[in-house]
Amino acid sequence: MPGNDAILVEGRIVEVRSARLFRVELANAHRVLAHPNRRDAEKAARLVVGEMVKLEMSPYDMSKGRLRIE
Repeated sequence: MPGNDAILVEGRIVEVRSARLFRVELANAHRVLAHPNRRDAEKAARLVVGEMVKLEMSPYDMSKGRLRIE
């Protein structure tokens, strides 16, 4: 049963682990792993440490998120 219950938060990239995996620090100092969706993979390759990004996070697992690149 898919739903639209994603939480939208902002954070700063603190580590680039690979071209498709980033460590992001939220405003409350919580760090999460984030990945882009397949459509935005090329745009995500240009992200650098210190850049502000938006994340979509599930309320069920707050340790991971999906990058929302605009």
